[in-house]
Amino acid sequence: MIEVREVLRGWLGGAGLRTVAARAGVDRKTVRRYVQAAQEAGLARSADVATVDDELIGAVLEAVRPARPGGHGASWELLAAREEAITAWVKGDGKDAKALSIVKIEELLARQGVVVPYRTLHRFATQRCGYRAKETTVRVNDGEPGVELQVDFGHMGYLTDEDGRRRKVHALTFTAVVSRHMFVWLTYSQTLTAVIAGCEAAWAFFGGVFKVLVPDNLKPVVTDADPVNPRLSTGWLDYTQHAGFVTDPARVRSPKDKPRVERAVQFVRGNFWAGEDFTDLTDAQARAEAWCSGRAGMRIHGTTQARPTEVFTQLEAPVLLPVPDPYDQPVFTRVKVHRDYHVEVAKALYSIPEATWVGTWTPAPTVSWSSCTPPAPAAGSWSRPTPANLLVAGPPTGRTCPSTRQGTRCGT
Repeated sequence: MIEVREVLRGWLGGAGLRTVAARAGVDRKTVRRYVQAAQEAGLARSADVATVDDELIGAVLEAVRPARPGGHGASWELLAAREEAITAWVKGDGKDAKALSIVKIEELLARQGVVVPYRTLHRFATQRCGYRAKETTVRVNDGEPGVELQVDFGHMGYLTDEDGRRRKVHALTFTAVVSRHMFVWLTYSQTLTAVIAGCEAAWAFFGGVFKVLVPDNLKPVVTDADPVNPRLSTGWLDYTQHAGFVTDPARVRSPKDKPRVERAVQFVRGNFWAGEDFTDLTDAQARAEAWCSGRAGMRIHGTTQARPTEVFTQLEAPVLLPVPDPYDQPVFTRVKVHRDYHVEVAKALYSIPEATWVGTWTPAPTVSWSSCTPPAPAAGSWSRPTPANLLVAGPPTGRTCPSTRQGTRCGT
C-alpha cells in the first residue's frame, strides 16, 4: 500500500512516470499500471492528494494484483494440469531417454494449445518438476591455519610470445583455505615443470610452505586417479619430499572438494585478466603478483568479511613450513639396457659394467639425472645395479665406452 500511495502522490504532484519511478524505487511499467488502474477507478490528475485513501488504493491493488487462491495465476494452473508430462520431459523419461530443454518443452506445450510465458514455465519446472534441482550446500570447516592450500588451473586467455605465436595462457591459482589469500602463476603449459615452477614461486610469495596441497587430478601430478588411493607421479613425489608437504588430490569431477580455489579461478579471470593488455608473459606475471598483494589481498572477502592479507599475516604466516632450497628438477625415465651394455638417457649413453640386464627394461621410472649431481662415473666403476635402484648420475654431457670389456662397442 505504501508503494501505491507514493506513486499516486508523485503523479498527482505533476511529476512524470520516469521521475515517479525513480523516487518510489519501482519500475516505470509498474508506475504506469498503478496510474492506469487509479484513473479507471475515477482518480483525475487535478485531484487533491487527500483523495488517495485506502478505498482507492484497494481498488488499484485489486486491478493490478488480482486475487490468486493458490498463489499463482492462470498460466500456472494450466501447467499444473500437465505436471506429469512436464516432469517426464525434464527427467528424460521419453522414448529417447534424453532430458528436454525448457524451450523445447514450451514448443511441445504450444502444439497442445497450452501457451504460457517462458518464465512461468521455467519457474514451474524448477519448483515442481525437478528441473536443475540444486543440492543442499554444506559449508566445510576451514581447518587449522597454515595447513591446507588448494590449487587449480584455469584458462585465462591468449598472449603473443617472443616468437610471434598466439598462445593460450593458463593460471595456476593457489588459495589458502583459512585466510583466502591467493597467488597466481601464469604459464603456457600444464606440465610438471610448470607446476613445480608455480609452487616454487608460491612459496616465495607466501614466505613458507603449506602442509597439505589439494590439487585436482592433473596428469603431471596424478597418474592414476582414485577416490581413496590416487597414484602420484614419481617426479611430483620427489618434489613433495624436497619441499616437505603432503598431496591430497580432489576426486575426479568433484569441484566441491576444493571449493575455495574453484571460486577464486573465476575471480582471477574476471577481475585480473579481463579487459587488461599485457606485453608478454613476464609483464603479466609481475602484474599478477602485484594484484594478488593489492587488489585481491586487501579486498573485504565476502565470506570471511576480512582482508585476506591481514588474516594470512596474523594466523597463517607464522605456522608455515620454511621455504626449501631451490629445486633442481631431475628427469625420471625408463631405460633399456642395450647389447653394447649401454643405457640412453636424454640422448647420451652410459655404460653398465655387466651384461646381466641386457635386453631388459627398468621398472617405470627408475633412472634420473639432474644438473646438480656429480659427473657420470667412468666405465666399469659402478657396482652391480638392479633395475629397481638404477641411478644415472650427472648431466648427459658425454659418453663412456666399455673399453674394458672384449667384443663390445659403444656404437659411436
